[in-house]
Amino acid sequence: MPEDLKPVPFTRNERVTAAVAATLFAAAAIVTAAGAGSVARFVTAGLALAALAAVIGQAIEHVGERLGAGATGLLQSTLGNLPEFFVSLFALDHGLIGVVQAALVGSVLGNAVLVLGCAFVAGGARHGTQKFDPEQPRLYSSLLLLVVAALLVPTLASKLHTPAAAHAGTLSDICAVVLLAVYLLSIPFWLRSTSGDPGGERGTSAGEDRGSWPIGMSVVVLALASAGAAVASDWFVEPLKAATASMGISEAFTGLVIVAIASNAVEHAVGVRFALKAKPEYAISTILSSPLQVALLLVPILVLVSPALGSAHLTLVFPPMLVAALGISALVVAVVVYDGEYTWIEGVALVGLYGIIAASFWWG
Repeated sequence: MPEDLKPVPFTRNERVTAAVAATLFAAAAIVTAAGAGSVARFVTAGLALAALAAVIGQAIEHVGERLGAGATGLLQSTLGNLPEFFVSLFALDHGLIGVVQAALVGSVLGNAVLVLGCAFVAGGARHGTQKFDPEQPRLYSSLLLLVVAALLVPTLASKLHTPAAAHAGTLSDICAVVLLAVYLLSIPFWLRSTSGDPGGERGTSAGEDRGSWPIGMSVVVLALASAGAAVASDWFVEPLKAATASMGISEAFTGLVIVAIASNAVEHAVGVRFALKAKPEYAISTILSSPLQVALLLVPILVLVSPALGSAHLTLVFPPMLVAALGISALVVAVVVYDGEYTWIEGVALVGLYGIIAASFWWG
């Protein structure tokens, strides 16, 4: 543990976040137990899930601060996707393969395009053109393109009716194993990366000393928030189909936008905060590391474990529009970060791209 890091209780922001999460979780429990309408259950559970995701992010950060910057970044990106993992498992158990596919792609797009765009707008508007070392972002872009290829090959093999189309499940498993191997081989790189929280930027208010929760408290909060997220995920998924039908929202849009944001994007507002503080390297690293963890770890794990769930086998044969949206986004992100600088207008372009993609899935 760094010398200037000392055990501290909850900060003001952390108390507010925990209180909001507990209140929303209680509200979701009451609404679900009372057998309220599907829309009410869906909305309250979604809000509770988003708040619990923020608490999980805070707890992971406190645990990770004792491990060093690189390990913290790896821990944040991996365990920070627990809410999304729970939602995907319950959705697969309900046979909602389309929702899971859209949610997984939406998680990547939500961070790599929407949150990155918001960070560029915030940092560029406040500080002008921002320069950064492009080496690490370029690697992130290369890995995103690998993920696109891993989805594109099984999808094309199936849609073009090649001989491999009859073995889509096996081909998907092979691609999933390759992605997992790439993830495992990349761990030394993640550990060397400085995606932690420089200078105690955890959102503490003025006058509060930099510190960390006692390790026991960190683990307990992480365990409780993760358990709460698992329960809230079940409450969120169970009325999903009826609620979205009632609201006139397609399952594809629900997965791509609503599920992805509720289970993933809230905790990554820290990337925007880094951009506001003129720390572009930390902003980009924080924002892009999470979607890569989703693509290289969460997606292949779900592909490999889904047959054990019995009701739905997730393969990497995705709807072509989802693969196209991911491919376009990966190319745009690669172009934007390649030159080692960004402006606010590039952020506007990224947010606009996300809006266009989201709109294209409104009808399904």
